[in-house]
Amino acid sequence: MRILMFTWEFPPLISGGLGTACYGMVKALLKNSVEVDLVLPTKEEVYFPMRKPEDVDLLPVSYLGKKGKKKDFKNVEEKIKYLGLKGYPETYINFEEVESYHKYLTYFKDKEKDELEIIKKYLKGEEDIFSKIKEYTIRAYDFAEKLKFDLIHVHDWLTYPAGVVAKKASGKKLVAHIHATEFDRSSISGDERIHKIEHAGMHAADAVIAVSRYTSNLVFNQYRIDLKKLHIVHNAHEHDFDVLTKKKKFKGPVILFLGRITLQKGPDYFLEVGNRIVKKHSDAKFIMAGSGDMENQIIHRSAYYKLKNNFLFTGFLKRQDVFEIFSFTDIYVLTSVSEPFGIAPLEAMSFGIPAIISSRSGVAEVVDNAIKIDFWDIDRLTSSIEYLINNPKKRKEIGEKSKKEVETIRWQTASEKIKKIYRGLL
Repeated sequence: MRILMFTWEFPPLISGGLGTACYGMVKALLKNSVEVDLVLPTKEEVYFPMRKPEDVDLLPVSYLGKKGKKKDFKNVEEKIKYLGLKGYPETYINFEEVESYHKYLTYFKDKEKDELEIIKKYLKGEEDIFSKIKEYTIRAYDFAEKLKFDLIHVHDWLTYPAGVVAKKASGKKLVAHIHATEFDRSSISGDERIHKIEHAGMHAADAVIAVSRYTSNLVFNQYRIDLKKLHIVHNAHEHDFDVLTKKKKFKGPVILFLGRITLQKGPDYFLEVGNRIVKKHSDAKFIMAGSGDMENQIIHRSAYYKLKNNFLFTGFLKRQDVFEIFSFTDIYVLTSVSEPFGIAPLEAMSFGIPAIISSRSGVAEVVDNAIKIDFWDIDRLTSSIEYLINNPKKRKEIGEKSKKEVETIRWQTASEKIKKIYRGLL
């Protein structure tokens, strides 16, 4: 079985949990005898033929149509840079080709309310990200026409247009994976264009995979997806480090926030709790690791509270840096207002770090050895952190239990469920 897979992120290009999830998923599918042709938003018209588990780290490259220049690379990072895969939106195809986007998609018009017509209508905008999605979508036709595969699998709204085009071009069935919706990312109503693309993509799909019951319920209630084609496959975690060495970097306890600094992730709640804790534990260190549109706001608020070196910002971290920070973290906190799943808590727990997580998260559905709290309950969040600070033995006990529990939440189990969904479509 071979899958044509479209995704916006894949290591070493990671800006959130999507890349981490796709990495674990693809590796497990390869172990489960499912081959994957991976398409990423690259400058060069290439795809990554995955045939064995180690390919997820090697990223073998194949050029579509024309043969690319043969080149040796020092590492994968150099390879993806050469291919034009970058961590920020950027247009690659010339302006005339982007302008022809709507004319191009008219080729696929079947009926007035066809999903592709909806996507064509709402995939508008001068923003770089929309231009890049248009280019990615145009290329999807070539991949669908020239490659041999059994099914199409797409991840989140950025790749849904490409998936719909590939389905119409090839006649193959489509699986739409939803890792987060615009309702999760937005503070109020979100971007109507994205809502429409999510709706059209999931309705065009023959199967929809949600990463949690929380997400499945949201998808059904907001987008009215047919329950017969809606499946739940929780994310998982695999160790990608060899040796776990705990360190002591600061005198006092270290409390970590890891994720995008956006309204969805609740960084303001983490800051408020930090302000309370530091008044009682002057040696406590609250670390906010990540970046996002609320970063300046949180920095200014931290300065207003005069937290100084008690509240630290790291910016966006690479994978090795994440492991480094986990090695000296004492408590992990997830304050998300809306969290479809949340892989970072599993990563933290795999290091034996006790986790306090939002009860409104998908990860709360699969773990027992974590403290689950409503994101808005600052009083309870504060008291829980204080309890763990004041009871190091209990902190260690919870950490050890959580580590053992995470070892049972494997991508191999998830891949078997996904493969079963694939088989049901063939």
